[in-house]
Amino acid sequence: MSIFCLFLLTTLLSCSDYQKLLNSDDTSEKYKQAEIYYNNGDYRKANRLFEQISPKYRGKPQAQRIVFFLADSYFQIKRYISASSKYENFIKSYPKSERIEEAVFKGAKSYYYLSPKYSLDQEDTFTAIEKLQVFINLYPNSKYSAEANQIISELQEKLEKKDFEIAKQYYTIRDYKSSIKASDNFIASFPGTKYREEALFVKFEASYKIAINSIDSKKLERFEDLKKQYNVILRYYPETLFMVELDYKMSNVNSGIEELNKNITTLSK
Repeated sequence: MSIFCLFLLTTLLSCSDYQKLLNSDDTSEKYKQAEIYYNNGDYRKANRLFEQISPKYRGKPQAQRIVFFLADSYFQIKRYISASSKYENFIKSYPKSERIEEAVFKGAKSYYYLSPKYSLDQEDTFTAIEKLQVFINLYPNSKYSAEANQIISELQEKLEKKDFEIAKQYYTIRDYKSSIKASDNFIASFPGTKYREEALFVKFEASYKIAINSIDSKKLERFEDLKKQYNVILRYYPETLFMVELDYKMSNVNSGIEELNKNITTLSK
């Protein structure tokens, strides 16, 4: 018999034994085999067995282990909604367990995995940050603390990107006033963000579009505001990536100011 055929036969027999176990009424054997599967890293098989026997061990000494392994098996097979729910159940039921710290961390981390890309609704992202911060406050010296902080930073950056992209999107659709407001809100909310330089530039661009298309009575004031924005950018980013575009537009602004001042002088004579 070839090695492949032997492997196939062994697999089929194993699946057959597992199916018999699932259909069995032997709760004790299911518990024993579930732990074996779990310890061997076969979390899917372990999960089905733990799910079956969990209600039957409620209130018994083994319940604590079963509830944790059930939650963790869901986590390991990437069913994070179920994992978070089961971890919450474990935390509420066994607050003094020696595995409570791990459960609190993995329950929070489940929401990290549920957090979608930045362009979608970020409810799970906010939940993940909140739960991870609670974990850090409860267990500041935990072996998971560094990872928790790293995840929070990653999630906060996602929120930053979402808000920043909103400001850019307003600019793209030519809603320049909303783009300026969104940029200001973004800079105020995330003063240390890596997108700050570009956010200041987006605000400058939107302000420029409004200024050059303004009526003459409003242009001078708006051009002067652009000079202030330009100086702010250069103060914080003297070697800004947007220097060429900024200088080009500022030359137009300065020319516009000069022309407006000439007209004012002429009219005053």
